[in-house]
Amino acid sequence: MSLKKDGIIIILSSPSGAGKTTLVNKIAKENNYKISISHTTRKPRSNEKNGEDYYFVSDEEFTNLIKKEEFLEYANVFENLYGSSKRKVIENLKNGKNVIFDIDWQGTEQIKNKKLSFKLISFFILPPSKTELFNRLRNRDMKDKNIVEKRMKQFNEDINHWENYDFVVINDDLQKCYLEIIDFINKKVNNLNYNFDKDKISSHIEKLKN
Repeated sequence: MSLKKDGIIIILSSPSGAGKTTLVNKIAKENNYKISISHTTRKPRSNEKNGEDYYFVSDEEFTNLIKKEEFLEYANVFENLYGSSKRKVIENLKNGKNVIFDIDWQGTEQIKNKKLSFKLISFFILPPSKTELFNRLRNRDMKDKNIVEKRMKQFNEDINHWENYDFVVINDDLQKCYLEIIDFINKKVNNLNYNFDKDKISSHIEKLKN
């Protein structure tokens, strides 16, 4: 009788519009990972379904979940609350499922600070340029110009946290970015050395800030 091996935590973070949700869905679909479906107080977009993309709840419901300590992490992002279910995540990990998170740097720090017994691998995704990021946000069911502007203003704050992640990748090609992430996960799981070019990323960050 073999002992069941615990799953691993995979975290993807990025500035809004850099493509992390698309990558999360692609990784989960092709590698049989479980996506941690977050609770949120924001309104659903036209293509989102409750229970599949998010659990859409009221501010009161979210606050009650915080009081009951139901969240592994939670954060206020663009005036809306987001949180990951602690019970469901731990249950999946103990059942040998790899759990992938689509969360921001605040949630990532909270999970890391909990020092869970499960292996954790974190990724920070960058856009190829500010212009490309703006175009993605504008085309992503965001007719409200103010919403796009808020996200662009938050951009410089978000990218300052890249050094707190295990691996940073520029999403200039979705398939290439996906393969880099999978390659890094496989090497990390097998305790093989694998680094990214920090000088290249640092230079890219400076270009994005200007």
